[in-house]
Amino acid sequence: MREILFTKITGAGNDFVLIDKNLNFELSLTPELIKSICDRRYGVGADGVLTISDCKNYDFEMDYFNSDGSNGMLCGNGARSIIKYADFSGRLKSSKTKFIFQKESFSGEVIDKNEIKFNLNSPTKLKLNYEIEILNNKLNVSFIDTGAYHVVINIDEKGNDIGTIDSFPVEQYGREIRYSKYYQPLGTNVNFISIRNEEINIRTFERGVEAETLACGTGSVASAMISYLNGKVVLPVRLVTKSKEVLTVDFKYQNEKFSNISLTGPAKIVFEGKYKI
Repeated sequence: MREILFTKITGAGNDFVLIDKNLNFELSLTPELIKSICDRRYGVGADGVLTISDCKNYDFEMDYFNSDGSNGMLCGNGARSIIKYADFSGRLKSSKTKFIFQKESFSGEVIDKNEIKFNLNSPTKLKLNYEIEILNNKLNVSFIDTGAYHVVINIDEKGNDIGTIDSFPVEQYGREIRYSKYYQPLGTNVNFISIRNEEINIRTFERGVEAETLACGTGSVASAMISYLNGKVVLPVRLVTKSKEVLTVDFKYQNEKFSNISLTGPAKIVFEGKYKI
């Protein structure tokens, strides 16, 4: 029987099993193994699996897998969490870091022992304020790709006001939108937001987890961008997640282009362990 050495880590409640390839030689992560690790009853339990490995000319290389075993798109809280681990494991030469994810270069920074900043690349596929029909309700939504596909729905708007941010049926509507005809074949993540005093309360149904998570990094960035374009918030944007931990999104917007995009918030190493396979 083989053992996998892992670290349980969380970014604002978005939790991951992190596997350091330097400690787990020649490990093959199959979809079935990923699903069993992430199972909250029979495994370690997590929203996804992160892997970290050495990379020439960079501090490290990151990979990410959803808890359903599929290969994930960009994960903002996963990136912040892996930066935390890279610092913990001695890979960083300073507080700032550069790394590779899916052949693309990213950067970040260790702000202090609790706060980690992740710098995102420019978003694509922006579509503002259009109507979709879900469960016999016409909803005003927006869509943006912040490295992962995201629908953003402001539940304060007329027609979207099916419940408060605490009572809104996120699982029901999130699943319907995620699998709806509007976003086939790949589907989408779905963010439900409510804005008070220019602070965003956010809940997210995540594709690949197929459930609501306690926080979503790229979803928070998407929601901040959409809310800013709609004139609802000023920079930097504070977002209160389902876990009640706060994420901060900042960026510049000039000539209809986003730049200097960052996601900052808490990341914590919870425990280390061994998983037998």
